[in-house]
Amino acid sequence: MLNQKTVAIPVTRRDFLSGLTASSGAILLPTPTMAFMLKGEAPSMQSLAKTLVVKDGTHIYYKDWGNGQPVVFSHGWPLSADAWDSQMLYLAQRGYRVIAHDRRSHGRSGQTWDGNEMDTYADDLSELFEKLSLHNAIMIGHSTGGGEVARYINRHGSKRVAKAVLISAVPPIMVKSDKNPGGLPIKVFDGIRAGVAGDRSQFYMDLSLPFFGYNRPGAKVSEGIRKNFWYQGMQGGVKGHYDCVKAFSETDFTGDLQRIDVPTLVMHGDDDQIVPFPDAGALTATIVKGAQLKVYPGFPHGMPISHADHINPDLLTFLRA
Repeated sequence: MLNQKTVAIPVTRRDFLSGLTASSGAILLPTPTMAFMLKGEAPSMQSLAKTLVVKDGTHIYYKDWGNGQPVVFSHGWPLSADAWDSQMLYLAQRGYRVIAHDRRSHGRSGQTWDGNEMDTYADDLSELFEKLSLHNAIMIGHSTGGGEVARYINRHGSKRVAKAVLISAVPPIMVKSDKNPGGLPIKVFDGIRAGVAGDRSQFYMDLSLPFFGYNRPGAKVSEGIRKNFWYQGMQGGVKGHYDCVKAFSETDFTGDLQRIDVPTLVMHGDDDQIVPFPDAGALTATIVKGAQLKVYPGFPHGMPISHADHINPDLLTFLRA
């Protein structure tokens, strides 16, 4: 039913566009739905922005491209699904259906006060699996996303999962303790929280240097990659990003890793300054039964982005095996 603020679509396209600008002089572009109506077609789900409304009412944004066996990506902190663009394009061009979501409070998804922890992240992902009726899926997680993959399999099982890939991932646990003497001191994560709560914009710009190894002597710095890292970070919500620091650093994923019962590839750079390899990828590969470990000499934490030309073919090999 039309309300007083709704304008009926005129018969001709010219009249329609003219009518939009006549009253205020402002140029209003048609929405995707309007564009289809102008062509006399009904909009389809493929033509519109994709969002999933999960059980607590939060909107989860996702991308779903291509056809074939599904590959589901979980991104790192403080990024979004766009962090996987290189892998998604590469694999979709080679016959896979690729899906990536923005974790709640990240990217274009809803910014929530509560629920910014691993159980809810995994449950949101489970709802996406249900919505899209995904089966025989390959799950790929980077950094925090690796923890999300492990927690998903623990909480929801592997009946829909064929394989898993953990890249520069945070499991088994990052923070130092008596049980994890090789971890990072809590003051490291307190510093990250202070950066998020303070000048978050500058903090993300500064963080991009070690994230991609651009602070190493002789490193070839991409300002484009740094700016895209900053942009993705600033799309997210400050409360969710603040809470997620605890989620990725203090969650013990040991039990989750023990529950993984599908073929698993662990990929990690040995110069990872964010999630150091000895206390992460090296340990994970010993906990996940039958896991394959591939170590990349000199590669940084953000290697799926900065070194996609190496990572993508290795992913494809594992997916096809």
